[in-house]
Amino acid sequence: MVITNSMTQQKSDQYLVYGNPIKQSRSPDIHKIFADENKIAINYQKQLVELGGFDSAVKSFISQGGKGANVTAPFKEDALKLSDSLTERASLAGAVNTLTFKEGKIYGDNTDGEGLVQDLLSNDVTLKQSRILILGAGGAVRGVILPLLAQNPKGITIANRTVSKAQTLCENFNDERLNACGFDDTTGQTFDVIINATSASLSGDLPPIPASVISSHVACYDMVYGKDETPFIKWAKEQGAIKTIDGLGMLVGQAAVSFSVWHNVMPDIQPVIERLRAAIQAG
Repeated sequence: MVITNSMTQQKSDQYLVYGNPIKQSRSPDIHKIFADENKIAINYQKQLVELGGFDSAVKSFISQGGKGANVTAPFKEDALKLSDSLTERASLAGAVNTLTFKEGKIYGDNTDGEGLVQDLLSNDVTLKQSRILILGAGGAVRGVILPLLAQNPKGITIANRTVSKAQTLCENFNDERLNACGFDDTTGQTFDVIINATSASLSGDLPPIPASVISSHVACYDMVYGKDETPFIKWAKEQGAIKTIDGLGMLVGQAAVSFSVWHNVMPDIQPVIERLRAAIQAG
């Protein structure tokens, strides 16, 4: 039995997720479930990379026969620069979270935005002709704009403390459906979907938007997730939001899109979300 497992391990395609820190990553667990469900033999590990050591780590992995890698903070821009070819969504995002190594070249993609969109749709959130408010203008936002625009919303407003940063983001995409404003400027505006892409929930804070923007028809999404409800989710519920969703589905969704890029099959996401949720609740 031990010999059989060893042989299987040797034949498995090799994948990694790079980050710093990386201990908290659930990517190996997620991809193992996907692989088992689809009867695909892979060996997926996580690797801590020292700052400044990303390029050499990737090239070393390629020389060992690695097939692909996921990339998390703070190396997504390094991955972009290292790629020989980029998808449109990666190019516009200015970041890469999925690398494929094939025929001596490095292909870069960004699956974060598609993971968000698929999670919203699976939770019955209507995006077509919706008015979407995104809170924050950091790297996480750059990765989701193109997939959101592809859903044909009526408009996407990016609110940020520094308005010029949000304006620059809008200019990069050059789409008339995009507009920028400050957090206070959302007063009096009406939205159907609000996405919190700030880091406020990580520190137990709320993004500084007026409670008046949340009404009984608004769906609220927080890119952060945890054992307990995030401050934004809890607050949105208190304001009467019709639907509140945390970012666990986005995590699993972006992994599923990466998996499909590598293996040409889209795995079933919902059972994985449920298993991860149970594991998180169990502590």
